[in-house]
Amino acid sequence: MSYISPGEFVKTMVDAGESKLFMATRDVLIRSFMAGAILAIAVALAVTAAVQTGIPIVGALIFPVGFCILNLLGFDLLTGVFALVPLALFDKRPGATFNGLLKNWGLVALGNLLGALTTAVLIGIAWTFAFTTEPGAVGQAIAKAAEARTLGFAEHGAAGWFTVFVKGILCNWMVSVGVVGAMLSKDVMGKVIAMWMPILIFFGLVFEHAVVNMYLFPLGMMMGAPITIADWLIWNEIPVILGNLVGGLLLTGMVLYATHLKPGPTRSRVIEPANKVTVN
Repeated sequence: MSYISPGEFVKTMVDAGESKLFMATRDVLIRSFMAGAILAIAVALAVTAAVQTGIPIVGALIFPVGFCILNLLGFDLLTGVFALVPLALFDKRPGATFNGLLKNWGLVALGNLLGALTTAVLIGIAWTFAFTTEPGAVGQAIAKAAEARTLGFAEHGAAGWFTVFVKGILCNWMVSVGVVGAMLSKDVMGKVIAMWMPILIFFGLVFEHAVVNMYLFPLGMMMGAPITIADWLIWNEIPVILGNLVGGLLLTGMVLYATHLKPGPTRSRVIEPANKVTVN
């Protein structure tokens, strides 16, 4: 595996952020749609594995396959552009503006949502004979998860909302490290390993990912979860998006940019004079 040093890959991060910022609208929507769709089907696989084995960590071990696929194909998640696109502004790349940043984030979020919803409908059809039968064990597990991760937090009021926000921070800290991981190596195997590790951590610890939840909650409602769209947005999606933004931007993007591309001045060395030895 050919390892790329931090000083080199952070330049690649900035270049990637600039490229995404000026990408054609149609391409942003296509790539984000496919990213949301692929990530969603990976969630379906992970939950299926966890239910079938009765061992949740098995799902976490499998889930990163979807993240690796979408990144290798050059598709974009909202969580990734939270970390990368602002770097073009920090580096003062020509033409990079805050309005352009917001437009990119909005388009990626829309594409991710449409892709995740499309997969949710298709999976719902596949699991229920086109919604003519009751969901099986996996569908019921999705419904229970959707209920627990909205109404369960709502029971705790502001503390519950803040907890979801923090889980969003922790999630995109790891997920954006996974995005960066794809830049740590020049060969596919190196990229996959570097992406797999942090994604396994986030999924195994059940942190909150905005795009995963764009699939999980709509499908959960289709599977019979007693929640509303308002429950999903207020007690999960909104605080998760905010947390993902903080985690990706502050704990990954800005940290790597500040210390590897714009490091502080090197401290001067103080060399003590050698003691003179007197020979009698």
